[in-house]
Amino acid sequence: MKRLISVLALAGAFCLGSALPAVAQDKAAEKPAAEAPAAAAPAAAPAAAAAPAAASATPAPTPNKGDTAWMLTSTALVLLMSVPALALFYGGLVRSKNMLSVLMQVFVTFSLITVLWCIYGYSLAFTEGNAFFGGFDRLFLKGTFDAMKGEFAMGATFSKGTPMYELVFVAFQATFAAITCCLILGSIAERMKFSAVLIFMVLWFTFAYAPMAHMVWFWMGPDAYTDPKVVDELNSKAGLIWQWGALDFAGGTVVHINAGVAGLVGAYMLGKRVGYGKEAMSPHNLTMTMIGAAMLWFGWFGFNAGSALEANGSAALAFMNTFLATACAVLSWMFAEWMFKGKPSMLGAASGAVAGLVAITPAAGNVGIPGAFAIGLIAGPLCLWGVNGLKKMLGADDALDVFGVHALGGIFGALATGVFNSQELGGPGLVTDWVTAKVGSNPIMDQLLIQAKAVGVTVVWTAVVAFIAFKIADIIVGLRTTEEVEREGLDINEHGESAYHM
Repeated sequence: MKRLISVLALAGAFCLGSALPAVAQDKAAEKPAAEAPAAAAPAAAPAAAAAPAAASATPAPTPNKGDTAWMLTSTALVLLMSVPALALFYGGLVRSKNMLSVLMQVFVTFSLITVLWCIYGYSLAFTEGNAFFGGFDRLFLKGTFDAMKGEFAMGATFSKGTPMYELVFVAFQATFAAITCCLILGSIAERMKFSAVLIFMVLWFTFAYAPMAHMVWFWMGPDAYTDPKVVDELNSKAGLIWQWGALDFAGGTVVHINAGVAGLVGAYMLGKRVGYGKEAMSPHNLTMTMIGAAMLWFGWFGFNAGSALEANGSAALAFMNTFLATACAVLSWMFAEWMFKGKPSMLGAASGAVAGLVAITPAAGNVGIPGAFAIGLIAGPLCLWGVNGLKKMLGADDALDVFGVHALGGIFGALATGVFNSQELGGPGLVTDWVTAKVGSNPIMDQLLIQAKAVGVTVVWTAVVAFIAFKIADIIVGLRTTEEVEREGLDINEHGESAYHM
């Protein structure tokens, strides 16, 4: 009976998501995410809009094959980040009796969100609607490909006259949505029912991820900015946080803060694992965790550098910053742990890598090399404190430290972006005039305040949605397994199989 109820709940959540209060207007824009034009520097936020139809006899621009190849590669790299990288990273950190439950949750959640993204998520996030939600122009990806004419819809990048295939952007952003939902699983590991996980994911994705992506990354695209007279009108059609001018190159707010805060809410609502604080709950396979962390680092180049939407200078900067900041964070976490705990650990080094990757995500194409050094070096010790001191202060059983690494690292990275974006500190600045593509810098305190507002909205929005989503799942099927099931392990009780046979 509970299985039937779970299926009905998933169907009901989809129907509810399809009835969101966002009414699409004329189909003028929809798309992208990432940051600015080549050599110019990142835009005020990742996203782009549908390229307007050519109004003259001049042939419409066509996508560059190199850009297309890079974006397809980046999409595959982000897929690798979830399945298998995140799955192995999380799987190695739990006890052996729960290994398969974590792998299953990541694998199925990624698949579920990919399907929902293609049904309605993309449309809600990247079509014109209002400041919070998109519309319904792209339900079931309608309009992205005309089978009768063999024509593909185009979307914009961050350079004028440089379109991309909209389907490429759809796929790229699908991986972002899916991995964000998977990140939450680390907070609620080893004690939540699989059916409850699926119900929660449908609700949270619909009402937290999609609107946050729209608020931060949706705008009308550079080609729409043809005259100073239309700037205010075009800006008013963008997502709320993009209108403020917040910088988020690849997902500090949309991905990491969003998921980390939701995970903390879940940890509170589920309660602590049986035996938490009294029994040893050591990771069962740090070799897998190290392999997962290394694969995350590899895949993250697609995540960050791919968010430039082109194979250009902005992508190169994001690539190098991702490379450097991560290495700095590995070292800073390791030395801080060595100093305070007496020994440097493999788990610490792997966690430092993830902390650096998280912190540089919103800054990747938005800061210069000096910013990458600073962000990486600070992120390591900061997140080390997050998973030790701050975790004790919060009193929640955030099983795999999603809040301490992703939320805290994301908040720091988002704020640091506001500082190191300044050209005076070696940053690339931002596009201050999309009509002329002029680049400049805002005063550091002004940009920092904008970043702080974006962080605040993200924290509140995702916390409220997560609480309601967990509560609904609890009412329908119950959130938590029984104590007996938890002690025996979720692998055998939830999935009828074991990871190891000795």
